[in-house]
Amino acid sequence: MRDIRAQALQDWYTHQARDLPWRVPPGSNATPDPYRIWLSEVMLQQTTVAAVKAYYAKFTEIWPTVHDLAAAEDAAVMAAWAGLGYYARARNLLKCARAVVTDHDGTFPRTEADLLTLPGVGPYTAAAIAAIAFQQRAVVVDGNVERVMTRLGAITTPLPAAKPEIHALADILTPEDRPGDHAQAVMDLGATICTPKSPACVLCPLRDACAGRKAGIAETLPRKAAKVPKPERRGYVYLAKNGADYLVETRPSKGLLGGMLAFPTSDWSDRPLPAAPFDARWRDAGDVRHTFTHFHLTLKVMATSKRGNPDRGEWTTLDPAALPTVFAKAFRAAFPEP
Repeated sequence: MRDIRAQALQDWYTHQARDLPWRVPPGSNATPDPYRIWLSEVMLQQTTVAAVKAYYAKFTEIWPTVHDLAAAEDAAVMAAWAGLGYYARARNLLKCARAVVTDHDGTFPRTEADLLTLPGVGPYTAAAIAAIAFQQRAVVVDGNVERVMTRLGAITTPLPAAKPEIHALADILTPEDRPGDHAQAVMDLGATICTPKSPACVLCPLRDACAGRKAGIAETLPRKAAKVPKPERRGYVYLAKNGADYLVETRPSKGLLGGMLAFPTSDWSDRPLPAAPFDARWRDAGDVRHTFTHFHLTLKVMATSKRGNPDRGEWTTLDPAALPTVFAKAFRAAFPEP
């Protein structure tokens, strides 16, 4: 028997679903494209819908099918991803596309268990693809779902310890029919109604069933364990410009910003050593600061107009938009617009 909360949620979703470029609207006879569902879900990890839309449009224009993406050059994909962050996702995107083409004849597996065997596909992504693309019953839990479930069930255990309780409640609510619409409904509810601050409870289809609202604690949920301060690292970044050419290098495939185009840098540590790629009178252009998942980074920006004989990298024309955000910041510091 369908949970009445799930029914109320799906009724709401039928009329209030967000219009998203990768989504098949509720009630539509169209069949979701697993490739586009997968692509959007990978892009949306730790990134906002607003930020993803332009990248999704670019990727699907250049590589409209999984075969196209699997055949793409690594550098082209990494450049198209630049600015979206969490660059391991882009490397795994290519690995996964190639695995789908090589091992599955270009067809995405239909079940959650089989999807989990693909490179870079974790529990959330596997569940989302199975539910949304293939209408398989799967329990989909992202940040929005966590917030809705903790409030609905008045779950006061701090995250991440609360995850089993959250999953259990989400499992109870997940129906056998229309699991894809259900998953997207909960996510939409968290994104538009059950927001982190000032939730619009009066508009919520689950307001009468929400234990957090009844207890007057909804806005305090989910609770989170105290954050450990992020460590600080420093480094040097070297921007050499000669005419229209810049000295750039491709970072090692493994590690932070792996495979991305970048300006040469020193190590990033507590006490970095200067590591200029060639001898020159380098100009101090100030510092730029950037926060990664696990640490804060401050880079001393060094610039020159000399075309030296570098010990690494190559001279090339450059579109700063193709660089990761930290290097785009360094570019603006070294060569500010007049």
